[in-house]
Amino acid sequence: MEIRNNLKDKILGIYRNNRGAFEQNDFQSGLRDKAIGQFDKLGFPHTKLEEWRFTELSAVLKNDYSICLENTGGNVDVEKFFHCNVADLDTYTAILLNGWFVYKNAPLTKFPDGTIIGSLLHAMKEFPGLVKKHYGKYSDIDNNAFDALNTAFAQDGIFIFVPDNVEVDKPVQIIDILNKQENVLVQLRNLVIVGKNSKLTLVHCDDIFSHNPTLTNSLTEIFVDENAVVDHYKMQNNNNNSALIATTYFHQENNSRVTTNTITLNGGLIRNNLNVAVNGEGCESNLYGIYLADRNQLVDNHTFVDHIKPNSTSKELFKGVIDEQAKAVFGGRILVRKEAQKTNAYQANKNLLLTDEATVNTKPNLQIYADDVKCSHGATVGQLDQDALFYMRSRGIGEDSAKMLLMYAFADEVVTKISIDALRENICRLVNKRLKGELSICDQCLLHCGSDEPVVFNIDLSKI
Repeated sequence: MEIRNNLKDKILGIYRNNRGAFEQNDFQSGLRDKAIGQFDKLGFPHTKLEEWRFTELSAVLKNDYSICLENTGGNVDVEKFFHCNVADLDTYTAILLNGWFVYKNAPLTKFPDGTIIGSLLHAMKEFPGLVKKHYGKYSDIDNNAFDALNTAFAQDGIFIFVPDNVEVDKPVQIIDILNKQENVLVQLRNLVIVGKNSKLTLVHCDDIFSHNPTLTNSLTEIFVDENAVVDHYKMQNNNNNSALIATTYFHQENNSRVTTNTITLNGGLIRNNLNVAVNGEGCESNLYGIYLADRNQLVDNHTFVDHIKPNSTSKELFKGVIDEQAKAVFGGRILVRKEAQKTNAYQANKNLLLTDEATVNTKPNLQIYADDVKCSHGATVGQLDQDALFYMRSRGIGEDSAKMLLMYAFADEVVTKISIDALRENICRLVNKRLKGELSICDQCLLHCGSDEPVVFNIDLSKI
């Protein structure tokens, strides 16, 4: 069943009227047309679809969004309103501003070891064969409306290429910044290719500096070749007027290892789609997540691990703390195909509800077609342990402090999985503040909207 709405019709009209304005190469042109056709066919997802049964988008879709078709990022000095507040975090930084790559000297940075970091748009022009081999190969425009929408409209993004036998010496930090003082729909696209026997640590941050309703549709494809290692961290601290659809695809080859950790601290509506194709033997896939929600926020984590080849292992652990009238959703699916014998797969989702009005809908799911496997899954939804609270209070710890300690210990199991020391320490601090109700998106913003001083944006790309 398709539900048509004004936003869908507007998007289709914008595509038809601006078809010639998109920068693209030959292969991408045909892909765009196919994608917009699929989006027209599928329409936006709705609660009559099983995958979206508990996530209502109607309030988000009723807004009248504009769509950025041209690069306007050069008019803004990013340092005026953004800085990374993680002390001692040494990274290579790649910034997207309203969907466009921001750079000072060159759109693509080429390192002596062959690593390339920069604009996806320019990578398509300079390395068309490499991009064509992977772009759109792991996403699902046939069945996923947001994948189709992104493929039709996305023009720029982050491109990262790590050649064979290279270990990138420090993490690469992707920073997606949205700064538009209007209702805006933005398509973000990233492509990451990690060669054989190589290693990459990726920190992916979402930052929104707008108090207007925004809808961000982000799609990232990550190819992990044989014996490669990718550590991936997704950091989310958005405002309550924002909606974020964040979709990530990992494709693993033989003996590769992927570890991904999604940290959600704030956001009006956040939907994380995390997909892992285990297309090799001897692979290891670790999926972790912590989500903290209050007020009327909604956080939805959907994971899909597809065991295609035998002799591989996957482990999932997602934990949530839900307060006030907030809502959390978890949908976890593990598919073990007939050929994927000797698979070892584990999945767990654990939730704490702090009020009677907070809700969680959780649905772990195993589909097993092989007969020689070890697979398990489970989900828990509960409140703070009253026996533990009583024990702590009997030792002289106040009620509020006792609750904080229990919540922090609950979240710590996921936070300690972060292998970057500076990042782990900062997340520990932010989680602690968030559980105390002290953290908001404004803590990281330099605009200080409540002050009397005017905000001035300077055209100064030399500082980016």
